[in-house]
Amino acid sequence: MNILILGATGFIGSVVAARLVADGHAVTGLGRSPARARLKQPAIDWRQADLSRMTKPEDWQGLLKDQHAVVNCAGALQDGLSDDLAATQADAMLALYAAAKRSRPLIVQISARTAGAAGELPFLATKRRADEVLAASGLPHLILRPALVLGRNAHGGSSLVRALAAFPLALPLVHAESPVETLSVDDVADAVSRAVAGGLRGDIDLAADEVLTLAELVSLHRQWLGLPPARVFSLAPWFARPVTWLADMAGLLGWRSPLRSTAMTVMSEGIRSAKGESGLAATSAAATLAANPSGVQDLWFARLYLLKPLVISGLFAFWLLSGLIPLFSLEEASAHFLPFMPEAAATTLTLATCVIDIALGAAVLVRPLARRALLGMLAVSSAYLAGGTLLEPALWLDPLGPLVKVLPSLLLTLTALATLDER
Repeated sequence: MNILILGATGFIGSVVAARLVADGHAVTGLGRSPARARLKQPAIDWRQADLSRMTKPEDWQGLLKDQHAVVNCAGALQDGLSDDLAATQADAMLALYAAAKRSRPLIVQISARTAGAAGELPFLATKRRADEVLAASGLPHLILRPALVLGRNAHGGSSLVRALAAFPLALPLVHAESPVETLSVDDVADAVSRAVAGGLRGDIDLAADEVLTLAELVSLHRQWLGLPPARVFSLAPWFARPVTWLADMAGLLGWRSPLRSTAMTVMSEGIRSAKGESGLAATSAAATLAANPSGVQDLWFARLYLLKPLVISGLFAFWLLSGLIPLFSLEEASAHFLPFMPEAAATTLTLATCVIDIALGAAVLVRPLARRALLGMLAVSSAYLAGGTLLEPALWLDPLGPLVKVLPSLLLTLTALATLDER
């Protein structure tokens, strides 16, 4: 069969795509940036597309041609610079259903449980709208509602669980007693495979037959990472509010933190399913982790995950202050250039470097600009070192270390570049 997968570069989508290829199907993968996925999974026909811009039926006509099934693994947690929930999770799906009326492919929608206190949040409300229209469309379909999905890789909530598990000395948790149901990402892929084979239709919740608390799940991951047991400190929800606010602000700049308010609201009531008689088995958290033993790369990832926003914030502060502080003593700052150029030129050059520093500091906070800002930081830092060494080599011996201090900044910038990728 010919199968189109939306969000095929993601955590769930990549595993579903690999499973369907192994089943012998011809898979077309849709993603915003499939260049790396094309190298990792060359058996898939990769197409680049942004669902938030595919909100009309005609946007889907070419993609749906000769497709027997469409699997939607795409989604977003919260509106922000990088995501438009209404367009991606609702409008694009309604356009897809309208375009599919003629060829009537099977539609598999990877959704979520949309009931409960968090049900009116845009994340779940847009999913519910798409689910309801699909259920009423008359198209052959499966709406699959998995609980928290675990796997060899991690993304979003599962990444945060690993990061919390690697916390040093103790485990400070908000909503530590919230119930959490889980399953393996392979269980999701198996359900999709069965649906494509014709054996599964309808609206199905999928989760293992166990309920853990968040504290138990994090402790289980800590054991998986090979770390000694640590005491859990249950924190009141108000402890998380400043972090959640900062995560929401970061979301507006394009960063997809699992600490945003939507995720925290969902976790406040737990991640539960309403399992019925689907005939589907799901793997427990312990069995999922046991089937995928951790390596040192998992420990590195877990430890670096919460450091990454601190590294980006540190670079922002460093470059912003580097640009602002000389402006308060412009004459003194430009004095370094006076032996080599006229006063007016020295002042102009100082102002230019201040503007560059401030611009790079601001740009690194904006996710779509972050990589270019980091590369710019490397280039400008290297230029500062080269220029300082050529024009005033004695600065290397300055007790305040104006040139020596650039070296840690370079290393921090390289660390940020090394950890910038999200998938």
